[in-house]
Amino acid sequence: MKIAIEGCMHGDLDNVYKTIQHHKQIHNTKVDLLLCCGDFQAVRNEKDMDSLSVPIKYREVKSFWKYYSGQEVAPVPTIFIGGNHEASNYLWELYYGGWAATNIYFLGYAGAVKYCNLRIGGLSGIYNGQDYRSGHFERPPYNKNTIRSVYHVREYDVHKLMQLEEPLDIFLSHDWPVGITDYGDSKVLLIQQKPYFQEEIETRTLGSKPAALLLEKLKPRYWFSAHLHCKFAASIQHGSDGSVTKFLALDKCAPGKNFLQIIEVESEPGAVEILYDEEWLAITRKFNSVFPLTQRRANFSSAAMNIEESREWVRKKLEERQFKPFEFVKTVPAYNPSQRVFDSIPDIPQNPQTLSLLELLGLPYLLDSSPVTGERTAIPASPALPSDFQTYDSEEIPIDDIDDLEEIAEAKADDPTRE
Repeated sequence: MKIAIEGCMHGDLDNVYKTIQHHKQIHNTKVDLLLCCGDFQAVRNEKDMDSLSVPIKYREVKSFWKYYSGQEVAPVPTIFIGGNHEASNYLWELYYGGWAATNIYFLGYAGAVKYCNLRIGGLSGIYNGQDYRSGHFERPPYNKNTIRSVYHVREYDVHKLMQLEEPLDIFLSHDWPVGITDYGDSKVLLIQQKPYFQEEIETRTLGSKPAALLLEKLKPRYWFSAHLHCKFAASIQHGSDGSVTKFLALDKCAPGKNFLQIIEVESEPGAVEILYDEEWLAITRKFNSVFPLTQRRANFSSAAMNIEESREWVRKKLEERQFKPFEFVKTVPAYNPSQRVFDSIPDIPQNPQTLSLLELLGLPYLLDSSPVTGERTAIPASPALPSDFQTYDSEEIPIDDIDDLEEIAEAKADDPTRE
């Protein structure tokens, strides 16, 4: 199976898909799946940009709205995780994962799915030690602090991923696992691309500690990352069992950047579609009772349900659906260049996919709970909507780039050790 790996998307879906189509024409080969390692920027309309942690001068609607509206359809099944430049209000709607648009699937704040018998897991966001043990207390509309903390990785989501026992083929994270540079050519990285990484590498502060824990525990065949806007490869030998993880980080989508690589991955025959993962949903069901929705950390000791009992229960429910995710549904109007978005849209619409998944798992909807008390809060009814609203190495492509000094400043600002 041929899989395209994308670094930071930054909303440039049109250009990434054009590059994949160009590869198909040149090499006469089909790409079966696209994986994006964060900074996807699923901006549906102008209001979503209020939840986008990006300097105002870089805030653009970009091209995701075309796919959200149905004007365009992704030509390749696409799976993505969140980074630190996201429309966080939309991703919160899909906290447990789901279709962000037709043929474009968000893995959730943490998650795992299957595709053609490949098991793909991922963790959204970047690491920041100050917020790591906090609960998910941020709610839209975000202020100047929560617009940044909302994308910080949480212990709760990492703990759930650490419960996975069945082998993973692929894992996605936005920032790199800390220490990953020990397993690749760090000298070339420092000399040719990022000389200012020297201090962080020496002090073991370049990257994510939770990601390193997950790498050690899960031992996937492949691990893909982005965030630091450069290409870097490594190979990690795991102890004496002979297992190896091939690591690859890629750049952002821009001319002359190494933002896309196409690889061949061995897989057993299976359904050519994205399917729910039974073990992951059993873990989700087990730990949802301690979902931390305030700044207080989760109390994992009170999640008493036996995981095997949870799996048996989940399996029966999933078999009824043939393991298929619930269908994509729009929850707000898409961007229209000739018409402004409605200001009366609720800040936290209840996404029908999320509601359906929670109903399937026998779980309550908690995403609109108070960030202080954890209790449910009322949200305004959805407004009336318009009548057309239904419930390898990079190629040179014509998009704007920023100069090297701005890129360095941006990368430094994004590094969680500098926040």
